[in-house]
Amino acid sequence: MRIISGFYKGRRINAPKNLPVRPTTDRAKEALFNILENRYDLNDKKILDLFSGTGNISFEFSSRYSTSITSIDKNIQCINFIEKVSNEYQFNIKTIQSDSLIFVRTTQDKFDIIFADPPYNFLNYQKLKNLIIEKKLIKENGCLIIEHDKNTSFEGENIELRKYGTVHFSIFLF
Repeated sequence: MRIISGFYKGRRINAPKNLPVRPTTDRAKEALFNILENRYDLNDKKILDLFSGTGNISFEFSSRYSTSITSIDKNIQCINFIEKVSNEYQFNIKTIQSDSLIFVRTTQDKFDIIFADPPYNFLNYQKLKNLIIEKKLIKENGCLIIEHDKNTSFEGENIELRKYGTVHFSIFLF
């Protein structure tokens, strides 16, 4: 994986092959961050990265000077990798080993942008979305982005669907 833009633009980060992850493709990530940068100044945003995996999305936010990034993953190997890279590049990323649904249920924090990339076979997409909304975890004028495959869909107002190959982003605006 590589960092698309920002201070560390072009840097390649090689994740261990044994991590149980499916990193967001560079093409999809670049398109997503183009959308975000057209809407927000990422410098002062508080970010939550659920199901962080390799930390790919957290690294991109950090390279673009987001001031507060929290990465959640239940796999300790993923957390250890994110911490290693974060220390190496002096990224401002706080890591928490936790099930993402449990974290969402228990946190009292509010975020400008929440990015969630569960495994495509995740059975609780709707539950995750509803819980984030019910707990009002997103600040006014913020957004929730859920990455999923073609078999998952959401309904309602203020939703944008973006497709990049097999990667789909549902973007919920607040």
